[in-house]
Amino acid sequence: MQFNHYSMHGAHLAADLANLERNAPAHLVRAVLRRHAVAEAEIDNDAARADLLRWADRLNACFGLSAGNRLYGLVNDLLAESTGSPYISAHDGRPHLHYRMPDSGVVARIRAITSSGLAQVICGDGADRLGRCEREGCEVTFVDVSRNGRRSYCSARCANTAAVARHRATATAR
Repeated sequence: MQFNHYSMHGAHLAADLANLERNAPAHLVRAVLRRHAVAEAEIDNDAARADLLRWADRLNACFGLSAGNRLYGLVNDLLAESTGSPYISAHDGRPHLHYRMPDSGVVARIRAITSSGLAQVICGDGADRLGRCEREGCEVTFVDVSRNGRRSYCSARCANTAAVARHRATATAR
């Protein structure tokens, strides 16, 4: 499967925002935005940070769902609230789509990046690529970029923990 760098960027940003605690301090929010090279990633304003974290809650709801009307409706609602007219930009040397003008403010740009990224992954790579860790007690979201698209856990640590739990349950049952 060939992943589109720009759509995956938006989807990965959506997953990382969804994984933030709902009362995350400014420095953690800034760290996520810097990691994804979001221009002007300063979220020192409490109202803007709170708005972004509410958005993150809504992004979180889009992970771990199977393809279907519920997921499509959630993402369509996000798109309706966030995107403007798409335009082509080549600011980094490669043409790609942007969905908000650069002067629209950081929260509006993040909404556009994340909602369009989720939509592009769903339409291009499949809804099953927007995963949620299957280890009991872990709710971490992720974008599955594995070759076969069958990733079930957010990390090797969670996969190993689940495997050990399964092994112990089998041994106890004997």
